[in-house]
Amino acid sequence: MAFFWQRAAVWSLAVAMLVNADMKLDCRPDAVTVVWTKGKSQADTSLFRLGSCFPTSFSATEAVFRVDFNDCSFRRLVTGDYLMYTNDLTYGSSSDTQSLAFTHPVVCAFERPKDWYPMIYDPVFSTHGVGHLVFHIGLMNDDFSGPAESTTFALGSFIPIMASVSQETHQPLLLLLEECVAATTRELQPDSPVYPIIANKGCLVDSRMSGSKFEPRQKSSELHLSLQAFRFGLGEEVFIHCKLVAWDTNGLDSTKKACHYVKDHGWELLDNYAYSTLCDCCDSDCKSRRTRSIQSGTRGVSQKAVLGPLTLTDETS
Repeated sequence: MAFFWQRAAVWSLAVAMLVNADMKLDCRPDAVTVVWTKGKSQADTSLFRLGSCFPTSFSATEAVFRVDFNDCSFRRLVTGDYLMYTNDLTYGSSSDTQSLAFTHPVVCAFERPKDWYPMIYDPVFSTHGVGHLVFHIGLMNDDFSGPAESTTFALGSFIPIMASVSQETHQPLLLLLEECVAATTRELQPDSPVYPIIANKGCLVDSRMSGSKFEPRQKSSELHLSLQAFRFGLGEEVFIHCKLVAWDTNGLDSTKKACHYVKDHGWELLDNYAYSTLCDCCDSDCKSRRTRSIQSGTRGVSQKAVLGPLTLTDETS
């Protein structure tokens, strides 16, 4: 059996090397390692995706994925004497690079064991979520490595915010912020004065007039927001009210997205710059569609959350 797996891994590696000299593939019985090394291209390695997965790690010169076949939306195909797992390594170009978006196939093929037959039901590849989701939103330190040490922020400084969803018993999910407003009360009332931060189904409208932006993702289940401190509620207690959405990683559209405005470039989609046309509606109306329950076997669930109080100060006054 060991000889069988060794043959499979070597054959798969040979296929990968034929696809592109910059990509290395190491296929194992239940998992795969994909390494993209920057060659002559000017690719931003943080923008690589393997199916629905973000890089396990990346540096200035390479992106690395170490994942199981039951993650990242791998497809399984049984054909003749072979058992194959397939996916796509995609690159969404950024306005800061000269590289164009592209896609490369990732294939791991193994000789099918003589005694292997597909099960009638295979929980490893089930597409329906079960269990309980836990949402979280919090203030972080400057590099998002831990919680914030202070809840006071000077006007113009950045407020690092992390939103996340735990999903131990779920298929991979993408965490989005559909709406966020700042208010001076913990409870929103119909006549409460508010400052819009995120609106129109995931558009960071504050980035239109500030340096606010979404940071590159490290995990699909987390979203990092660098929010530039604003004048609203100066000297008062400020609360940030948000609607968090956990969504199918393959289900982005104009109503389920994370978009921010980049000066001289316009609206950009955080999760794949090549599809930034999904953000075109940010200056008009991104039409809503009904959010469907994960528990019913479909694609998303939402949760409202409140962050604060925090204090914004003007050190020049």
